[in-house]
Order: sequence, then structure tokens, then C-alpha cells
Amino acid sequence: MRFELFVALRYLSAKRKTRFVGLITVISVAGVSVGVIALIVVMSVMTGFDNALRAIIIGNRSHMTVFEGGGFQMEDPEAVIAEIKALCPEVIGIGPYIAIPALFAHGDSTTGGLIMGIDPEREQQVTDIAVNITTEGGRTEGRGALPREKEIVLGYRLAGNLHATVGSDVQLVTSQSKVRPGLGKLRGSGLWVQVSGISEAQKYDFDLIYAYTDIPTAHMLTGRTGVDGVHLKLTDPNLADEVAYRIEEQLPYFTQTWYESDEAFFGALEQEKAVLFIILVFIILVAAFNITSTLIMMVMEKR
Repeated sequence: MRFELFVALRYLSAKRKTRFVGLITVISVAGVSVGVIALIVVMSVMTGFDNALRAIIIGNRSHMTVFEGGGFQMEDPEAVIAEIKALCPEVIGIGPYIAIPALFAHGDSTTGGLIMGIDPEREQQVTDIAVNITTEGGRTEGRGALPREKEIVLGYRLAGNLHATVGSDVQLVTSQSKVRPGLGKLRGSGLWVQVSGISEAQKYDFDLIYAYTDIPTAHMLTGRTGVDGVHLKLTDPNLADEVAYRIEEQLPYFTQTWYESDEAFFGALEQEKAVLFIILVFIILVAAFNITSTLIMMVMEKR
């Protein structure tokens, strides 16, 4: 027997008359083991949960959004895209977007939501829109195709509220103003579109509120020629703050990173992980106190 193993066994065991000390040793070692196992398992589960939520949120939005200040429209998105690509080699996908609050109507069903006007080809490189209309990754509701002119992709919960499916005709009503003879300037503009696909983003608010059209259809709904901004995907989402600082320093645009778009949510996750870590550390401390008491008793016994 090796000397180290002999010493370890000798001090973990007890004499026949003091078997109780040996039992306390076993219980103390088991307590430390359970505490460490609980710490590792819980922190691993929380980290995996955090990573999964981040992947869903980032995948359905973008790593970063670039827009004009003061609520102005971006009239030449192609020039902006070229500037950002030249400045930031970390960008691997970029595309324009228009966000339009709207009212959806199908048959007797009516509900509100948010229409995202996108470039379907470019959007596939920025978000998971193409995957969301399939059955990949455990999805069960995704189907159809990406939108073309006068077509729309609905979140599956939004489609359920409207009782609409692929091929249904849905009316979109926005706040665009129109001048009508004899009535003056009226707010509210309606457009009929066909549902080309159903999206399952695997996050409740995205599936309940969001819908997607192409840029020309979004222009019909808004009456404008520009876009709200461009959103982009990076080689690593953790580079978002660095790239955002570079863009705001060298280009006349504002940015919003994926963390800033849901800062309260991600902050709550980080606080929850920290609190759980502290609680589990106390479990290990309890086991450590047991070991300390056992060692004290062993020293007293040997004296």
C-alpha cells in the first residue's frame, strides 16, 4: 500500500471503541459530496437555460441594430450597409428592417401585433426566420415559405388568434394617413395580404405579436420610401459592445445591442444565478463545519 493511501485510511478510520467518529467522517464526506454535486448541477442547468434563452432572443432579433437618431428614417440603407461592412469585418449578416404596429383582421377575428418589414434573402443571414417556418429544432407549428410582395408570415399564436393558416387572406390596418376627397386627411390604411407561412420562434411574445412582410409590402403599409434601420449579425455576439462603440464613434448612427434590447431580462437572469450560487455555497459550508468538528473530535480522542 502506498504511504499516502495508508495515512489517509488511517486517519479516516477509527478505533473499535470509537466507531462513532468514523460514522461522522463518512457523513461529513457525503455532505461535502452532495453539496458540490448540487452546486455543479444547478449552475450547469442555469447556464444552459441562460444560453438557450439568449440563443432564442438573439436568433429572432439580431446581435445589433443600427438606426438614425431622432426617429428619422434611413433613406439609403444600401449605403449604410456598405459603410458598416467596410468598418466592421466582424459583420457576417446585415439587412434593413421596418417596424410597423398594425391591426390584423381575418373573418370575425381581430387582434393587434407588430409587422417587421424585411429583406427575406438577407434576413436569413441575420435571424432564424427561415428556420422558424420549418419543423427543425423541436418545432411543431412552423410551415410555409418566406414572404414575397403582398404576403405575410404570422407567428403561430397570432395566426391561432386570427384563425388563419397558410393561404388565408388577412387585412392589415396601420396608422398611415391618406387624403380622401370630401373627408380630408384620415388616419388608418388597410391592405389585404396572403399568409405565406407560419412561424414558431419558440418564445411566447414573438409567436403572439410578430409578423413578417417584405420591404415593398411594408412601404405600401407605411407610405414611406425609407427604412427604420438595419440589423446585423456578428461572428460572436459578445463583440456587440465593441462593434457598437466603433460604429457610434466613426459613423453618424446610433446602435442598440442584443443585451440592451432585453437588459432587464438578462440582468434578472444574472442575479438569479448569483443568488443560487450563494445559497449552494452555504450547503458546502455546512458540510465543511461538519468536517471541522470531526477533526477536532479526532484530535481530542488521540490526546
